[in-house]
Amino acid sequence: MCETMDRGALKAKKIVASIEARMTSSRLPGKVLKPVLGEPFLKVLVERLKRSRYLDAIVIATTINPTDEPIARLARQLGVSVFRGSEEDVLGRVVGAVESVGGDIIVEITGDCPLMDPRVVDHVLENYIRDFPKYDYVCNTGAGDKSLREIPIGMDVQVFSFNDLKKIAAVTKDPEDREHVSLYFYRTGKARYSIKNVSIPSEWKREYPVRLTLDAPEDYQFLQTIYERLVERSAYFTLEDILTLCDQAPDILRINSLVVQRRPTGI
Repeated sequence: MCETMDRGALKAKKIVASIEARMTSSRLPGKVLKPVLGEPFLKVLVERLKRSRYLDAIVIATTINPTDEPIARLARQLGVSVFRGSEEDVLGRVVGAVESVGGDIIVEITGDCPLMDPRVVDHVLENYIRDFPKYDYVCNTGAGDKSLREIPIGMDVQVFSFNDLKKIAAVTKDPEDREHVSLYFYRTGKARYSIKNVSIPSEWKREYPVRLTLDAPEDYQFLQTIYERLVERSAYFTLEDILTLCDQAPDILRINSLVVQRRPTGI
């Protein structure tokens, strides 16, 4: 699916995955450390991201709250970097996290996408690398346009430069921009930033909705079901494996089918 490619002009650039994670989620407190077969979902996410062909580093961007000490402790146990900053200013926190590891290119991942397929990450990164420096922001999320989204929710990947994000952090005071890290690129910055929403392989598409994000109790039950059924076949099952299971056992989709995805204003 994803073929290893020469990073070319990006050879000297450090590509860093930033994982936003905290314990104080309103709908599902402690969600990123919810256990699945005895392991926290955040560990599952980190171990899957380590299989990317292009990531040079992973940093977990959590908060200075005492409640997030278990996240910082887990990061150290997993051998990845951790940065602690403001709970409300997620934008500033991610800037600080990537700066702390000397990152040049940011792959934004949220902690509520625990079954992220590293091949999905690499697919978006390959588009960024191939076109560099034509596009400032490359994603698979529709870039704010729901009609363009093809990938299931929970496989969200957004790629952009550290320098651009640092400049955005310096100019915007909008609370939604500060909460939703890359929102500024496509909500207010289209006139100044070149944006690409990548197409995805047919194997990753379904005509029915599949929700693979962890944001509500129903999501937790659904992701547990997916993980427990697939991990026995392969520890690093793919998005195709997940969707094939959903094809074969459509009843499991009912578990979280009524959960409403929350979106920023106007998106």
